[in-house]
Amino acid sequence: MSNTAPSEALIAKRTAHAVTRVTKTVFPGRTNHHNTLFGGEALAWMDEAAFIAATRFCRKPLVTVCSDRVDFKESIPAGTIIELVARIEQVGRTSIKVHVDIFVENMYNDDQHKAISGNFTFVALDADRKPTPVLADF
Repeated sequence: MSNTAPSEALIAKRTAHAVTRVTKTVFPGRTNHHNTLFGGEALAWMDEAAFIAATRFCRKPLVTVCSDRVDFKESIPAGTIIELVARIEQVGRTSIKVHVDIFVENMYNDDQHKAISGNFTFVALDADRKPTPVLADF
């Protein structure tokens, strides 16, 4: 094992590779009594997209330890298409912070805009379920 930390170039390369995009449709079974996407469903989708991005970054077992500052800028109506975009925001020794945006678009026009955004933090775990460095030599 080397005594040098992972290079900025390696982190940048892994960060670029980890960008995750997930597209979904908002069907009535996922909506609340206002006929808009249930907030808990949006949070679950965001956590999943963030988890995929973090896993693609480090390829280690991870757990969510924090969801932070989730802003619901507008409601998302049934019958729309959404795209979740998850990007690595910060890399710590044993943790990864991922930013997720949800963009909404009407099925029948080209307008796409941000409706929800938030941050999720994950910790990498070793075989004993203890925190471990997200990258070798970190």
